[in-house]
Amino acid sequence: SNFILANAQLRRGFPIVYCSDGFCDLTGFARTEVMQKNCSCRFLCGAETSEPVLQRVEKALDGKQEYQAEVCFYKKGGAAFWCLLDIMPIKNEKGEVVLFLFSFKDITESRGKSHAGDKKEEKQRSRKAGNAHLRAARRQGRTVLHRLSSQFARRDRAEMKINRNVFENKPSIPEYKVASVQKSRFILLHYSVFKALWDWLILLATFYVAVTVPYNVCFTGTEDSPSAARSTIVSDIAVEMLFILDIVLNFRTTYVSQSGQVVYDPRSICLHYVATWFFVDLIAALPFDLLYVFNVTVTSLVHLLKTVRLLRLLRLLQKLDRYSQYSAMVLTLLMSVFALLAHWMACVWYVIGRKEMESNDPLTWDIGWLHELGKRLEAPYINNSAGGPSIRSAYIASLYFTLSSLTSVGFGNVCANTDAEKIFSICTMLIGALMHAVVFGNVTAIIQRMYSRRSLYHTRMKDLKDFIRVHRLPQQLKQRMLEYFQTTWSVNNGIDVNELLHDFPDELRADVAMHLNKDILQLPVFETASRGCLRSLSLHIKTSFCAPGEYLLRQGDALQADYFVCAGSLEVLRDDVVLAILGKGDLIGADLPSQDQVIKTNADVKALTYCDLQYIGLRGLCEVLRLYPEYASKFRADIHQDLTFNLREGSELE
Repeated sequence: SNFILANAQLRRGFPIVYCSDGFCDLTGFARTEVMQKNCSCRFLCGAETSEPVLQRVEKALDGKQEYQAEVCFYKKGGAAFWCLLDIMPIKNEKGEVVLFLFSFKDITESRGKSHAGDKKEEKQRSRKAGNAHLRAARRQGRTVLHRLSSQFARRDRAEMKINRNVFENKPSIPEYKVASVQKSRFILLHYSVFKALWDWLILLATFYVAVTVPYNVCFTGTEDSPSAARSTIVSDIAVEMLFILDIVLNFRTTYVSQSGQVVYDPRSICLHYVATWFFVDLIAALPFDLLYVFNVTVTSLVHLLKTVRLLRLLRLLQKLDRYSQYSAMVLTLLMSVFALLAHWMACVWYVIGRKEMESNDPLTWDIGWLHELGKRLEAPYINNSAGGPSIRSAYIASLYFTLSSLTSVGFGNVCANTDAEKIFSICTMLIGALMHAVVFGNVTAIIQRMYSRRSLYHTRMKDLKDFIRVHRLPQQLKQRMLEYFQTTWSVNNGIDVNELLHDFPDELRADVAMHLNKDILQLPVFETASRGCLRSLSLHIKTSFCAPGEYLLRQGDALQADYFVCAGSLEVLRDDVVLAILGKGDLIGADLPSQDQVIKTNADVKALTYCDLQYIGLRGLCEVLRLYPEYASKFRADIHQDLTFNLREGSELE
């Protein structure tokens, strides 16, 4: 992880265009102190640094060749350390060497353990260790290049494949601007088409479980025989197999972390799943129906245990946000929940009728709704249990009663006669009134509230498409505008922070602005600023966004602001030559001139990925500095030290 990248296309000293955080930690230098320095690392030299080794390094750079050596360098504080230096040239798709990769491996401890009497043996051992360090350094550097290269890919160029032989004994020169990071072939993307179809299948299986489990418990649970619930045994076992397979797939499915990153690491995926939904899914997937396959006697207790499958409904609650994005899906879910509730209550209604008949109460056993149904269908019950209507007729009558009660349109042909049945009917009516008041009575308000932001999105998207059609913009420009609008909307959800905070008092706006812009205000250049100065600066800080391939600045443009990179990567170009690679935490702009004058940029700044930026206008910055003259002189003296790259024309000569 300790590496730097240098531009191999500039003959003037091969300037450093990128340095890793590990290199800064190793040497003690800040990134702004390293950028644009000569990659021969003369700034790390000291009394014990070997001059012949440095000359061979410069010779390897001039010849654009690989080189490896052990060198004694010095940190910023003056402490010496030994490192294994590995230089690798990087080619682009045209075969031109465009970058040098310098990898630094700290070997101070291994050299300190060597003994003077074992020089020959130690030399052989260090050579082997050096080769191991070389391979490890190349792997680490290759990983970083692998990540960076996905950012360098241009739209009009085909993606390049990584040479798999790069880590062999004779490594080939790595290619510049290679393909994106490859995930394991056994990792399933959570946003893939297959996963979406699989989720729909699991959703249907969950509803199937919610319907069949209460039905089997109430209607077939009265038969203590192996033949009970044989009609659904095949489908039940198939659903159990689906749930078990779903557990296996969840151990190999990516997820989005709290920081918004997609996690591909198998170990992290397993730990995340075990810590969230694994035990719920495991309990719900217990294969109770396999008891039928082995002809085990099934009792009502087994049917009751199968109700744990209803825990799968908790998974449905997790995905409601995804399904609630569509009004048709919301209505479908509401109707499904209503029908499911009626089904559950029908099962309970049937159980109440059975219990009333089996109670052997001479006053109530022959007036229950189930007994009355049997007499009407000319299939009366004999001895309180034998005979009676079929299970199919009893279920239809139960569902008819509960639906008519929930919707308050009952006709009385199936009615409650006993006390228990009347109490249940009262509860059903109350639940039906609640369903009407909470769900159906507010369905319009629910949809409007859920889709107000989406409605605004579609309105603005339609306005944008109408604008493109009226003015007949070319296809490429149209695509750029649509991509920018969609991506910015996904970032801020259409919320304009400045407009939102416009009506708030200045004190509150300043506090909110300081919180939103705390990253840029924590730069060293603002350390000596007073709180009042920081609050004034925060009100002038704005946010910006840049899509891949878009130019933030063009060479020769008038510089209007200093930019701070919150996320993403950019490259600084001059005549198609990379001068610097900027990442999170970098500051790009210009130092303030001594007098009011227009600052012209000396290079292009182009986005490699989607970039979130914060910027402060130079005009607003000058206004704040005029209010705080005691800090202005300090700021003008220190700003050039915090700039990762100075865009002012003439700054490179200074």
